[in-house]
Amino acid sequence: MEECISVFDMLKIGVGPSSSHTLGPWRAAERFLSELKNENLIPKVNRVKVDLYGSLSLTGKGHATDLAIMLGLSGQDPEYIPISDIDKIIKSIKDKNEINLGNENQIPFHFSHDIIFNKNFLPFHANGLTFTAYITDDKEYTSTFYSIGGGFVVKEERINAKKKIAIKCAFPFPIDKATELLDYCRKENKKISEIVYENEKSMRSEEVIHHELMRIWNTMLESMYIGCHSEGILPGGLHVRRRAFDMHQNLIGLANYNSPQTWLQEIRKTEVKFRQILKWVSCFALAVNEVNAALGRVVTAPTNGSAGVIPAVLMYYLVIENHNAGEKEIKQFLMVASEIGSIFKKGSTISAAMGGCQAEIGVSSSMAAAALCELMGGTPEQVLMAAEIAMEHHLGLTCDPIGGLVQIPCIERNTMGAIKAINAAELALSTDPKNAKVPLDKVVDTMWQTAKDMNNKYKETSEGGLAIAVNMADC
Repeated sequence: MEECISVFDMLKIGVGPSSSHTLGPWRAAERFLSELKNENLIPKVNRVKVDLYGSLSLTGKGHATDLAIMLGLSGQDPEYIPISDIDKIIKSIKDKNEINLGNENQIPFHFSHDIIFNKNFLPFHANGLTFTAYITDDKEYTSTFYSIGGGFVVKEERINAKKKIAIKCAFPFPIDKATELLDYCRKENKKISEIVYENEKSMRSEEVIHHELMRIWNTMLESMYIGCHSEGILPGGLHVRRRAFDMHQNLIGLANYNSPQTWLQEIRKTEVKFRQILKWVSCFALAVNEVNAALGRVVTAPTNGSAGVIPAVLMYYLVIENHNAGEKEIKQFLMVASEIGSIFKKGSTISAAMGGCQAEIGVSSSMAAAALCELMGGTPEQVLMAAEIAMEHHLGLTCDPIGGLVQIPCIERNTMGAIKAINAAELALSTDPKNAKVPLDKVVDTMWQTAKDMNNKYKETSEGGLAIAVNMADC
């Protein structure tokens, strides 16, 4: 049995542009600091070196991996750091050639050669990084981590230990596969969201669950709000112009609001014509991923590169389908989405470096389709069918970011994933589950087999596909 994966493991608040290449390395740096603290070594460290491997090296500069590591080593928290502080902290490190390790020990740190980009891959995972601390008495402390997607970070020895020792999940309804989830729903006569809620209550109070789910939603809402109200060019050198601002202005016209919450209320009052529905969904998805590309705060859902799909589809429900929906429906949506994501994580991957973009946009579309289907009255069987349909039409999607940046084609792919999710939910709702031919678990297995068969250059390396066909100069 796998470890328990909570809603708050699948949906994490962090800083863009990538969960595996930014948030994961940031968390790895934090864990390295924790190891040093446990050994009482931080005051004795006189230098730190970081080696990046595989996809972290090949696309690390475009994903701000190096910046994330410096922020992590400085003791900053990606969930709470003021976004406006990021540039100041990075500039100080570069200008002074010093880093305040764990906010305790000011040591020399030369950005250009203390973070090393090694193009070779470590055998365990495509996203590997090794931290080395040099101690005052000529000793070294070394630790290697792997960023496996969605902000999850592991060490190889921990995985090897799990192979030898069965770890039993403490949830009342432990779930590895969709069939197990469906069995629980039938036996308990509960919706998928209700099964997830029972699992969450075994770990934390109802008050905490409510507070954290709403904090996740408010972060999503804020990222859409900021994206819709920000003009200009995205950083990174591709000179990609933000589009959500103009699209939003054309859609909302003259409106009066002063916060994300009142903005949502204003949109709900807007008379949305049929032709505008897809434009609104695209606008919401674009907004989130433009914020993500600009090192803004988003929610990994299940990754940063696919962070726009779930907010866009949830906003679609609130703005188009049900103007009376509130916190109950928002929490329900997020719980269903997270459970579908955890099934993909356990049975396949949510890392583009391991599975291509099917592991990010495909999984996020599947998560959103399932959640929307339940909110619109779908049975557990139809909810799982919606998840299956959405992934079925993302199988084989490659990850080929131009310049290693989460911009082209990543931002637009969020709009496509959101629209496919809505379509998948509608198809599932109009289909008798008895007529379904492909169960969700088979699609999860197929996705993993497709990931293993996919050429490595199409797995977030910027060495294939659009990244090769179109270079930086062409942009």
